[in-house]
Amino acid sequence: MDAAFTEEQDEIRRTLRELLHKRCGPDEVKAAVRTPQGHDEALWRQLAQQLGLPGLALPAAYGGVGCGPTELALACEETGRALLPSPLIATAVLAAPLILALGTERQRAELLPAIAAGELTGTLAVPGGQLATALALTGPNDGDWAGGGRSGGIQARPCEGGWRLYGEAAQVLDGHSAGVLLVAAHTGGFARSRTPLFLVRAEARDGATGGPAATGTTTGMAASAAPGPDAATPGARAATRRLLRIRQTPMDETRPQARIELRDVPAELLGEVDGGETGSGEAAVAAALAATGASAAAALAAEAVGAADAALARTVEYVQAREQFGRPIGSFQAVQHRLADLYVSVQAARSAAYYAAWSAGGGRSGPHHRAEPGVGGLALAQALETLRTVAAEAVQLHGGIGFTWEHDAHLYFKRAACDELLLGPVHRLRARAAEEAGLFSGTTREAVGV
Repeated sequence: MDAAFTEEQDEIRRTLRELLHKRCGPDEVKAAVRTPQGHDEALWRQLAQQLGLPGLALPAAYGGVGCGPTELALACEETGRALLPSPLIATAVLAAPLILALGTERQRAELLPAIAAGELTGTLAVPGGQLATALALTGPNDGDWAGGGRSGGIQARPCEGGWRLYGEAAQVLDGHSAGVLLVAAHTGGFARSRTPLFLVRAEARDGATGGPAATGTTTGMAASAAPGPDAATPGARAATRRLLRIRQTPMDETRPQARIELRDVPAELLGEVDGGETGSGEAAVAAALAATGASAAAALAAEAVGAADAALARTVEYVQAREQFGRPIGSFQAVQHRLADLYVSVQAARSAAYYAAWSAGGGRSGPHHRAEPGVGGLALAQALETLRTVAAEAVQLHGGIGFTWEHDAHLYFKRAACDELLLGPVHRLRARAAEEAGLFSGTTREAVGV
């Protein structure tokens, strides 16, 4: 493994850091998260048009830059450093790779160039708060991870000209603003139970009636539930069809989330008609989700490392300026030891994130081989734990002002807490990584290809 970055990779990092330093300070972050979209749309367009950020890891044939997981991880490290509120993770890290892996040529040609240009955003909606399991990060995704169509999940039923979805999913990243939703929904009943992915456009149209499906977005915690898909008459069914997107209020406002409610909403199967009784379609979906999870873990780990590095830098700057007993508190040995430990933790987490990105990109096996088992989950666990530790120490070392909820240090503390709730917990990430690597089955050497 060559640990040195290329000139192109260094330029991606440098250019993005300079731009975000000018446009994404703490005050700008706090202002952006309070907009209806939850991010600065002008800045997002600039990142897309000047740097090609949404299409960084997409092939040039679809308007992308043609880079890989390593470049995307470097970009995410810089966005994490600035705590940039943007649809980058939901769109470029989750939705785009799945469309590329599973979509038909028509679907890829229709969606990916618009994503790469920054004209379209997307996200992955998984019911039951099972995002980490769906990506095979905290458990196997070859079973009933999407609820099996039971209450609280999403059900899909075929109809003339496509599919209809009914159900809801919470904690959907940027779900209130995404232009296209990739929805995991259960279909096939008991005998042929499977969970494919479906495309739902934010401006979905009702093919049966020719009119627009009812859609809505609100910031409240609840909305009146529409009647079920089996209303008395066709007219009643058309009247109740809607996609309701309710923006939630998470502790970390820089990571907008929404609850998606689908009431007999028209949808399109992502990819070709699946494998029916053979189950090959379900296997392809599970494999694509796992591959996406490996690269997503590397990107999210790098993002957490960037946030931890920025929090540490702010803390070091503060202890050098804050005086106690006539001298800077940074000169006290106890403070220096704590900061040194944090520095070592950040550097170790950064190395793990870089290795995970390199592995997700093919590593020593080449770009067409799957990532080394467990590497992404371990890197993500280490990065999340490091960010949590650094953020907590930053709050404490800032003293009385650091405990003020409005202080900038709490932006990092909130990011650490909410990311672990969304993607963890850390011990489950590590347990799954150990299981993938075969550490407790006596097959370690075969699992890692040694």
